Amino acid sequence: MEDIIKDYSRKISERMWNLPDKGELESHREKTWIDDIIQKDHIERKLLSNLEGIETVFDGGAGCGRFSILLAKHGLRVTHFDISQPMIEKAKELAEQAGVADRITFVKGALEDLSAYADNAFDMVISFDSPISYTYPHQEKVIGELVRIAKKRIMLSVSSRLGSLPYLANPIQKNQFILDECSEDSFVQWLLSTRQDRIRNFRFEKARLEQMLLDGLMGGKDEIAEYEKGGAPWCITYTFMPDELENLLRRFGVENIEMAGPGAYARTIPNEILVKIMEDRQQRMDFLEFCYQYDENPYVCGMGKDNLLAKGDIVSC
Repeated sequence: MEDIIKDYSRKISERMWNLPDKGELESHREKTWIDDIIQKDHIERKLLSNLEGIETVFDGGAGCGRFSILLAKHGLRVTHFDISQPMIEKAKELAEQAGVADRITFVKGALEDLSAYADNAFDMVISFDSPISYTYPHQEKVIGELVRIAKKRIMLSVSSRLGSLPYLANPIQKNQFILDECSEDSFVQWLLSTRQDRIRNFRFEKARLEQMLLDGLMGGKDEIAEYEKGGAPWCITYTFMPDELENLLRRFGVENIEMAGPGAYARTIPNEILVKIMEDRQQRMDFLEFCYQYDENPYVCGMGKDNLLAKGDIVSC
C-alpha cells in the first residue's frame, strides 16, 4: 500500500487544498465549528507563551494565516508557507486588512521539500492543523526537516490516532461541533440533512478499527480511485501515537517536549451544551480556559479531538 500511496499522497493533497473555495471556507472555520474554536484557542495560548527570544518564524501549512498573522501582529517576521494558492491569496487579503502584510513572506510549496531553507534558518518553526499528517509516507522526513530549519523552538500538531479512532464508530461526530445550524456552509447543511441516514446506515467494523490502530493510516485505495476519476478526496492521512511523535522529536534533537490534546474535554459534551456555552461571553472565556488546563494534562493528550500538539526546544549545537 505504501508504494501505491507514495505517488498519490502529495497530488491528492494539492488538488484538495487548491479547490477554489478553500481559502474562503478555511478562513471562517472559527465562526462555523466549535472544535476549531477550542483547538485554535489552545494553540494560541501555547504559542504566545513561548515567544521569548523569537524574532523569525516559519509557518508550515499556514493556510489562511490564522497564526502567521497573529505572530506578525506581535512584531515577528513570518514566512507563510502553504501548498494552496487559494489559501495564500486569502491570507494575503487578511494580512492586508490587519496591517501586517509587510511582516509576512508568502511562499507556495509542499512540506515534502524544504531544501530552499538553511539549517537553523528560523528562530521558531510551527506547523498546525495536521499538514504533516498529509505527507504520508514522508511524515518522519518532514518532521526532521522542520526541526532542521528551526534554531530555538518547534511547535506542531499532527493527526492523533487515539483521538481519531472513535470517529470510525461515530458517523455523526462532526454534528457535535456545529456552532450555527443556520450557517450557509454546504457541509453544515449536509451534516444536518443526512444525520439520520448516517445513523441508519452505520455498521461497526471492528477489523477497520484494528487496522488503523495498527498502522495509523486513514485513506488509501478509495481516495486514489476518486482522484483518478477527477475528484478531490480528503487527503490520505497518517495518524500518530503520542509516544511515537515524542520519540521522533527526541531523535531529531528536540528537548523539553510538552504534549497536549486540544479538544479532549470538549468531546465529552453534547452539541446543545457546547452551543449554549459559546453563546455566553463569560461562559465561553471560562470554558476555553478550563479546556486549556484539562487538555494540557499528559494523560489525555492522545484523546484530543483531531490533533496531537507538541512543543519543544532545539538542542544547541
